[in-house]
Amino acid sequence: MTSPKRPHSKDREDHLRGGREAGVYHMGGSSAHTLASSPQAKTEILQAISFLKDFDDELEGVVDVYAPNPYFRMSLHLIRSHLEAKTVTPTSLIGAAGVPYATAARRVKEMIAAGLVEQRPRTRTGKTFSIHPSEKLLDSWMQLTGRLKRLAQKNFEIGERRAEASDYYFGSSYMSARSIPPLQVLPEPLKLSGGVRVLVHGDPTFMVMEALKRQFEHALGAQIHQRAFSIDRLREEIQRNAERKSSRYDIIAVDLPWIGELVEKGILMPLDQALDPERLDPADFHTAGWKATHWGGRAYGVPAQTTPELLFYRKDLFAEAGLEPPTTTGELLDAARQLHDPAHGRYGIAWNAARGTALGHTFLMTLADFGQPVLDLARVAGGFDTDHLDRAPYRARIDTEAGLAAADYLMALLEYSPPYILSMSWYERVRPYAAGQIAMAYGYTLLAPYFELDPASPAHGQTGYVPHPYGPGGSPIAPVGGYAMAIPANIAPERIAAAADALIMFTSPEAQKLYIQNGSRTNPRYSVSADPEVRRSSPIFEAVDGMSWRDELQFWPRPPVPEISDIIRICGEELHDMLRGLITPREALRKAQARADSIIKDNSD
Repeated sequence: MTSPKRPHSKDREDHLRGGREAGVYHMGGSSAHTLASSPQAKTEILQAISFLKDFDDELEGVVDVYAPNPYFRMSLHLIRSHLEAKTVTPTSLIGAAGVPYATAARRVKEMIAAGLVEQRPRTRTGKTFSIHPSEKLLDSWMQLTGRLKRLAQKNFEIGERRAEASDYYFGSSYMSARSIPPLQVLPEPLKLSGGVRVLVHGDPTFMVMEALKRQFEHALGAQIHQRAFSIDRLREEIQRNAERKSSRYDIIAVDLPWIGELVEKGILMPLDQALDPERLDPADFHTAGWKATHWGGRAYGVPAQTTPELLFYRKDLFAEAGLEPPTTTGELLDAARQLHDPAHGRYGIAWNAARGTALGHTFLMTLADFGQPVLDLARVAGGFDTDHLDRAPYRARIDTEAGLAAADYLMALLEYSPPYILSMSWYERVRPYAAGQIAMAYGYTLLAPYFELDPASPAHGQTGYVPHPYGPGGSPIAPVGGYAMAIPANIAPERIAAAADALIMFTSPEAQKLYIQNGSRTNPRYSVSADPEVRRSSPIFEAVDGMSWRDELQFWPRPPVPEISDIIRICGEELHDMLRGLITPREALRKAQARADSIIKDNSD
């Protein structure tokens, strides 16, 4: 399997800075687009437009012989509408000019001839158009946004120090940032009969994407139809769709551990068969997330979410108790014991313990905390080898000493867990944490909006994020979860090119930043983590970025072999009986091992 070579931190910073100074940003579209050097955030440009519009109105009111500048006013209207995903027609653009209709119409033609304005057909006949700013016009306005700051500093003597003390528009506050630019519309609308059809998981990030549907439809020039399912139903629908002669969906969301199974069954199209992977800027993805989309050395999807499972903990409760964030399983149990207070409605820890898939995930990740994967993978620098799973023989490793240590740890957690722990999964472990009933919770970063975006939550602004505490034989690790977006192998051939363009846009840095600005707490790209606005929105992004550079983000805890979903389910069933006290930890491991061995043997025959 090939994977991008990750630069050292300083090299990465130089690379990102150099990309901005050179003005190169690869946009989601049918070709690579560039935007101006030092591009400003959407909010910055909108504020600059608002100021210039107000200033123009003031001039008109002060100078009796003032004549409106139609180029200027139409540019303001066009850029603002573009950023706000509002359709601009020739009539509405002419109306914004502030001059007679015939004069404004001539000015529009001149702007088109100068390459400042682009027309895009709105109908098949091509008789009606929508109007969009060209890359040249966007480039000029982004440069102007930066120059406004310098002009203000020069003429009003506003220094850099004002940035920290004041939100004054012309100070070095919001304009000092360097951030990812907004989405840009495709030069030609996607030609997809019935629009873009997408199948996703019903989690907060994909629900944010649904809420932004209008903005993406504006950028793509096509309707978007999205269906969302729970994790188990999503897998069933993906497999049911593969049985159809022609796929019902253009793009499907795939849980990372499913990659091997879906590739071996011929369900996913190789990414390089649909598009040039370099259009995605592979080196920009967190290494673990990008590698997790590969099978047999080829990528089969694009990371849409890189959402590691971390330990969430209440910083205020830890401070009151004089506790440090736990780094080992022993320290976690000690903290859970001290913070466990069921008499007052507070419990020490929440985690996935519901029977089946939920608990199975917990066991595999806990096993990794004790330094062992669930398969007999070869040890390599930084973890275990997952590059040759498509051809190397493997067997399950469940009934081992590390497995017993992991099982015993889960039994110990029971004492400090809420009474309904054995039915707790996914969202149920974070909701009581957000309500202030839990001191610590294992959770994916995608669940953080439950408390980060709720000012009424006791955990709001009081949550710290650390990798999984590790046991003997282990080291700090943040097991990577999340989804890739992929193209089904049975998609109609005439839809592939347009589906690839949509896929690139949905997973672009511009789109990822937009998701985050609207509540998502997942991110697969280094460039997005480095964006100042993103880093200000949540401490998660800086924390996860640091974990990635320290090689703590790993996907080997759930290796994407074809049998992994069944292995996860088996472990979740047998260990649930253990947690209920029906069998001992050793018996649970022995039974799970036998069942896993049988599945792997059957699949190899």
